[in-house]
Amino acid sequence: MFLLIRGRGISGGQRSGPLLVSLVPISFLSGVDPESGIIVEKGHPLQGERISGKVLAFPFGKGSTVGSYVLYALSQNGHAPAAIINAEAEPIIATGAIISRIPMIDRIEIPINRLKSGVHVMVNGDTGEMMYDGELV
Repeated sequence: MFLLIRGRGISGGQRSGPLLVSLVPISFLSGVDPESGIIVEKGHPLQGERISGKVLAFPFGKGSTVGSYVLYALSQNGHAPAAIINAEAEPIIATGAIISRIPMIDRIEIPINRLKSGVHVMVNGDTGEMMYDGELV
């Protein structure tokens, strides 16, 4: 079942991949290892998960502005997410996505908790849309 879900484009480009959904914010500074793309934040629900090549959906970022540069380092090391979906973009994640050329959208029509990890999606940061190939939770 294909769904076209509309939102707001933050960082341009189009990429696809399997969804990795977090219902809690993510800190890229000290929360994600830029050398491996693995979430290392102790106690985070996605601790141990690799974000490389996945479409990462989470409510918003948290932590230091250095998180933007961690996203850039992930990109340079080949471990960045394919795309980012936020409930509400904030400057740290938006800046990191833009400088890293990671497509990003926010304010999608449905709550992030309705998205299912593993579902294949295509994110279009230019139009603010995503194609969701699966059932909602």
